[in-house]
Amino acid sequence: HVQLVESGGGSVQAGGSLRLSCAASGYTYNRNCMAWFRQAPGKEREGVARIYTGSGNTYYADSVKGRFTISQDNAKNTVYLQMNSLKPEDTAMYYCAATNLKKCPLHEAYFGWWGQGTQVTVS
Repeated sequence: HVQLVESGGGSVQAGGSLRLSCAASGYTYNRNCMAWFRQAPGKEREGVARIYTGSGNTYYADSVKGRFTISQDNAKNTVYLQMNSLKPEDTAMYYCAATNLKKCPLHEAYFGWWGQGTQVTVS
């Protein structure tokens, strides 16, 4: 079992930046792939970015490509999401997720461990 705790959310003006962190604990060797998802009020949860913990290979949703960067510090079992040039449409609850699957498309069905979420508000 893997526990995930997000931090770093907050309120920011459009054009600003935030960095989210996701600290993993428990059976962290299981987490082959980690990702960030988000859910805005009244909308479905959508994938934002994904990273394979072994290779560091990353993937981004088109809506955030060029603005967001997912990275990791394996020594700290932590994944980050650097968000730049934020827009009001980026406002959402952001969730960290992990999976032990070897292949993990950026879809919530592939991720079994989730954090509690951290709110990001862009005005």
